[in-house]
Amino acid sequence: MCLAIPGQIVDVQPGGHLATVEVSKVRRTINIDLLEDPPAAGEWVLIHVGFAMNRISAERAAEQLRLLAMLGEDAQAMAELEGYEFGSESERGVT
Repeated sequence: MCLAIPGQIVDVQPGGHLATVEVSKVRRTINIDLLEDPPAAGEWVLIHVGFAMNRISAERAAEQLRLLAMLGEDAQAMAELEGYEFGSESERGVT
């Protein structure tokens, strides 16, 4: 099952196509091209298969994370994050 995961924007990379998000202390690069305007650091977005789908409030993000944990889906959500491969190989730790 594919999950939508809330993540907080850490920074937007030059060019405005990619951003770094943090989800439960794990940082990943995601694509933000589907958002009408680039998000700012500190904003929350709902992420699906590596793409920011829309902005959400901090309250909604906390509730979504709580529900994922309650349903036992939080581990699967974190595993999905591992599959994101946006950015250069050096940014992903590939040598």
